[in-house]
Amino acid sequence: MSLPVQRLAIIGIGLIGSSIARVAREKGLARAIVCSDASAEARADALALGIVDAAEADPAVAVAGADLVILCTPIGTYRALAMAIAPALAPGAILSDVGSVKQAAIAAVAPHVPPGVHFIPGHPVAGTEHSGPKSGFASLFDGRWCILTPLEGTDQAALARLEAFWQGAGSNLATMTPLHHDRVLAITSHLPHLIAYTIVGTAADLEEHLQAEVIQYSAGGFRDFTRIAGSDPVMWRDVFLTNREAVLEMLGRLHEDIALMQRAIRIGDGKTLEDLFTRTRAIRRGVLAAKQA
Repeated sequence: MSLPVQRLAIIGIGLIGSSIARVAREKGLARAIVCSDASAEARADALALGIVDAAEADPAVAVAGADLVILCTPIGTYRALAMAIAPALAPGAILSDVGSVKQAAIAAVAPHVPPGVHFIPGHPVAGTEHSGPKSGFASLFDGRWCILTPLEGTDQAALARLEAFWQGAGSNLATMTPLHHDRVLAITSHLPHLIAYTIVGTAADLEEHLQAEVIQYSAGGFRDFTRIAGSDPVMWRDVFLTNREAVLEMLGRLHEDIALMQRAIRIGDGKTLEDLFTRTRAIRRGVLAAKQA
């Protein structure tokens, strides 16, 4: 398979799936783009937006004859989808995904991949709090990292073809083991979302008059938390359930660090507070320098 992809099948046409369709269309990365989605409304929207050539209710119909198939649904759906599409996958096709937990994705999908199909898990580290096909945009992946976690024995030509697709979409490429990926994302993505959901949930449990004032007088910090907490609840439910070990490890470290900060505030230890704030400010500057802000 040389670029452009002859037939790209996107399973799940939400934010990420529709953004893949848009960039593939805009940059000529695929000659034909077909999607499948359980939602009739989402399928209709994708067709109306002109980002796909066909929208199928049956994922097996969508993947038939495709040389690149990308799963863009919550991880909890992967096993059933893999079983459904396996008989229809073409020999030589590349099967990938966009999930943010790779060990769970592999466990759900790999046992059902037929011989001759190249399963290469992936994770474009990009997104917004919005969902649905209307929320996607072609520049979502520009300058963002796409992490691939190829399995042992992965066909190198297939890997190179998938890398070329994501580079064509504007992504930077990185390769990790699935275990390392899940530990890294637990601290950079999963734990921040858990904190945001918890803080906004705390505000939701306040007395009615306090809750109204929290919303009315939201400062930048709380607004940022509400943006994160506005993300797809089904997707994030599956993330926490499938990456529980890494998330719990990072949550344990956070509890220890919060205890240290609690003690510093209690005893008036300004130096400890300032030292932490100085180190974290440097992290922020590093994020800006890496153009990932």
